[in-house]
Amino acid sequence: MTATSSAQHDERRQSHDVRERNGGSSSAAVRWLVRFSFAGLVCATTATMFADVSPEQIGAAAIVLLIVLLLGKVPVAIALSVPGIVGLYAMHGEGAIENVLSDVPYNTVASWTLSVLPMFVLMGLLLVKSGISTKVYIAARHWLGWLPGGLAIGTTAAGAGLAAVSGTSLGTTYALARIGIPEMLRAGYHRKLAVGSVAIAGLSGQLIPPSILLVVYAGVAQVAVGPQLIAGIGPGVLLAVCFSLAMLLACIVRPRLVEAREGAAAYGTGNATPLWSQRVRSIVSVWPVPMLVAAVLGGMFAGVTTATEAGALGALGALALTFWYQRGCRPWKVVYDAVAETIEVIGAIFFLLIGALIFSRLLAVTGLARAFSEWVTNTDLSRVEFLVVIAIAYFVMGMFLDPLSMLLLTVPLLLPTVGALEISQLWFGVFAVLLAELAVLTPPVGILAFIIHGITRDSRVNEGHVITLGDIFRAIGWLLPVAFVVVLLLIVFPGISTWLPSLMQ
Repeated sequence: MTATSSAQHDERRQSHDVRERNGGSSSAAVRWLVRFSFAGLVCATTATMFADVSPEQIGAAAIVLLIVLLLGKVPVAIALSVPGIVGLYAMHGEGAIENVLSDVPYNTVASWTLSVLPMFVLMGLLLVKSGISTKVYIAARHWLGWLPGGLAIGTTAAGAGLAAVSGTSLGTTYALARIGIPEMLRAGYHRKLAVGSVAIAGLSGQLIPPSILLVVYAGVAQVAVGPQLIAGIGPGVLLAVCFSLAMLLACIVRPRLVEAREGAAAYGTGNATPLWSQRVRSIVSVWPVPMLVAAVLGGMFAGVTTATEAGALGALGALALTFWYQRGCRPWKVVYDAVAETIEVIGAIFFLLIGALIFSRLLAVTGLARAFSEWVTNTDLSRVEFLVVIAIAYFVMGMFLDPLSMLLLTVPLLLPTVGALEISQLWFGVFAVLLAELAVLTPPVGILAFIIHGITRDSRVNEGHVITLGDIFRAIGWLLPVAFVVVLLLIVFPGISTWLPSLMQ
C-alpha cells in the first residue's frame, strides 16, 4: 500500500510539474507575441510617415504611433516626443529636428508664463509637509461636524482647501484617506459615505487657485496665468458646495448612513460636541494658510503682482509658516524634503511639456489641428455637441492617463477648434481641467479609487471593516452625477467661470 501511494504521489507531482511547464511556456509565448505585435505596430506606423502620403496623413500616423506607445506603457513624455520627432524628420529632414530640439526645450523651461510653477509647487509642498493637513481637517471637523454627515462634509471642505494649496488631488486623497476614513468609521458612518467623501474631496481644489493644472494649461494655450487661475474660483467653490449639499441631503434622507456607534466620540452624531474654545483654537492654528492664499490671489486679482511674483510671495510665506509650524522639530529637514520633491515634480512636468510642445509642433506643421477644426466646423457641430464629444473622449482617456497627460495630449489639438467655435480659452481651460479630474475617478480604471483601496487595506484605516474596490466605485458612482450637474451648469452658464476674470484690473 505504501509503495502504491508513493507511486501515485510521484505521478501526481510529475503531472503538476508538466502542467506548470506548459502553463509557463504558454504565458511566455503570449508575452513574446505581445512584444512582436507592439514592435510591428511601431514599425508600421513609423514606415507610414516616410511613405508618399500627405502631411495630414503623417499627422494621423503620428497620433496612432502615440496611442501605440501609450498602450505599450512607454512614459508619456517619451510617447509624445518620439512621434513628433519622427514626423518632423519625415517631412523636413535633419534641419527640422535640429531646429525643434534647439528651440523647444529651452523656450519651455525659460517661459515666463510657466515660471510660476516652481513657486506654487514649493508653496504647496512646504505647507503639506509642515503638517497642515491634520490641522485643516480638525478645523473643518470642529466647525461642520454638527451637521448631519458633518464629518463627510468637513472632509470635502478640507479637501478643497488642501488640494488648492498642494496642487494635487492624488496627494490630498492620500492624506485625507489616512485621517478621515478611520475617523468616520469610528463615528459609525457607512463605509461607502466615508470613502466616497474622501474620493471627491480634492476635485474642487484643482480648480481653486493656485492650481498646477490651470497653470500648465495657461502655458500650453498661451493665455495669461492670472486670469486663468481666477477663472477656476467660481466653478471650484460651486463644485465643493454641491458635493457638500448632496451629502447633507443624503444623510437627512437616509439617517442610517451616519448612525453613531455606542461610545463613538464624533461630531455630528450626537456625541462629544466640540467646545467653542476648541473651535477657535482650530481656526487660529490654520488661519495663516487662507490668509496666505488670499494674499496671493488678491495680488493677482488687483493687478498689484504678476502671477510669478504672487507665486514667489506664496512660497516665501509658506517657508515662514513651515518654520513656525515645525519650530523645535527640525524645520530644515522639512524644507530640504520640499525643495527636493519640488525639483522632481518640476522636472517631470517640464519633461512632459517638452514632449507635448514637440508633438504640437508636428500637428501645426502637418495642418492636422487646422484640418480637425475645419472638419468640426463643416459638420455643423454646435458648441454643446462639440463639448459633449470632448467630455466622452476625456472619460475614455481617463482609463489610461493622468490629468496632466490628458491636458498636454489634447489641448494643442483642440485649441484651433475652440477658437473657431468662439469658446473662451479661459473657460475651456477650467472645463478641460474639471473633466480630466473627473476622468480619474470613473471605472474601470479610476486611479483615485485604486489609491483609496490600497490605503483601506491597512487595519489602522479600515477599523475592522471590509472595504472592497466595488464599494469604492459604488460610492463614487452616486456622487459623480453631482459633478456632471456642475459640468452642465458650466456649459449653460459660462459666466460662472468668466465673470471674475472680467473684473480683474
